[in-house]
Amino acid sequence: MSEKVILNVLDHPNPGTLANYEQVGGYQALKKILAEKIQAETIIAEVKASGLRGRGGAGFPTGLKWSFIPRHFEGTKYVVCNTDEGEPGTFKDRDIIRYNPHSVIEGMLICGYTLGAKVGYNYIHGEIWAEYEMFERALEEARAAGLLGKNILGSGFDFELHAHHGFGAYICGEETALLESIEGKKGQPRFKPPFPASFGLYGRPTVINNTETFANIPYIIRNGGQKFLELGKPNNGGTKIFSVSGQVNKPGNYEVPLGLPFRDLLAMAGGMREGRTLKACIPGGSSVPVLPADVMMDVTMDYDALAKAGSMLGAGSVILIDDRICMVRALERLSYFYFEESCGQCTPCREGTGWLYRIVHRIVQGNGKLEDLDLLMDVSTNIGGRTICALGDAAATPVQSFIKHFRSEFEHFIEHKRSLDGCH
Repeated sequence: MSEKVILNVLDHPNPGTLANYEQVGGYQALKKILAEKIQAETIIAEVKASGLRGRGGAGFPTGLKWSFIPRHFEGTKYVVCNTDEGEPGTFKDRDIIRYNPHSVIEGMLICGYTLGAKVGYNYIHGEIWAEYEMFERALEEARAAGLLGKNILGSGFDFELHAHHGFGAYICGEETALLESIEGKKGQPRFKPPFPASFGLYGRPTVINNTETFANIPYIIRNGGQKFLELGKPNNGGTKIFSVSGQVNKPGNYEVPLGLPFRDLLAMAGGMREGRTLKACIPGGSSVPVLPADVMMDVTMDYDALAKAGSMLGAGSVILIDDRICMVRALERLSYFYFEESCGQCTPCREGTGWLYRIVHRIVQGNGKLEDLDLLMDVSTNIGGRTICALGDAAATPVQSFIKHFRSEFEHFIEHKRSLDGCH
């Protein structure tokens, strides 16, 4: 485990408290900034030097995103944390909120100071109510300690932070749909441009980062961007939390340096369960391309290596599939998810996700035709790149990659009306 780990949850019955966070250097970064009146340009330069990229899926450089906010804008600006963790395979952010909420609070405070924002919101996924309550308690602790509100620690810096509870809509993980939801509107993506940096929450300049992204900021300020960068590799700075699930002996969250070989991550998770063999892996959450085992075993876990292999790091949600799993049935389940979660705003996504699910479902019911495989590829191609947000692409990607790498398995199911022997 990397030296950057802030808390060992096994050492504390309730690790998310302010007292425990302060024992390991919590809020020292904020106090240093306020005491020394560090300039915004210096902080942004440090974040850029760290190589920190967005941990929510897109991997956009965090320091660059912060630099887009007009710091001399006269008026309200906002800091928003995206904890709307709803994609199949993702479960890291809920553990950050559960075990280390003050790292997120401190990261958002530093961001607010840097960008001249005085208000922040943490949008928390609707299906993790207990974690929402935990974050509210952490906010109360921070306010009571003078770390939130007016004139924080006598510095003249004002910042208020609110938790906003979603209702479990996957689409609200898209940043502009999230903003619409906070504003009390239907959670649907906005056309871009304008981008949130100039026209965000309530039409004001807004920065939106993922929970894990904000949680890394205090370490970067305390120890320097260069040290964070060196924990990973060039263009892939720092550590990353990988949520490992599927047929492994020890599923869970693992914080490791970016660039770690996939083989080592699989070993940390205890290897495949019951002596089974790895068949495929979805390395970044259900919306990224699946990779066959022989490809996956030779990659390292970082943005660039996975892109070169034909997939994406995404949110670091590693779904492992063993040789007993029927890829046709697995695709049916994923296609149903995207069909149900489409917000319906864009016709290609609203209609196309339904087509994809019904065709795959037809194959599973034993009524498929070989021509259906080309039809699936055609429909998915006509969805991708033709919608306001990336949900359409997210629905199309599993279809394309599953058929690309496991076409023979689909053909077998169509011809024999059942899965391969030994699969379910």
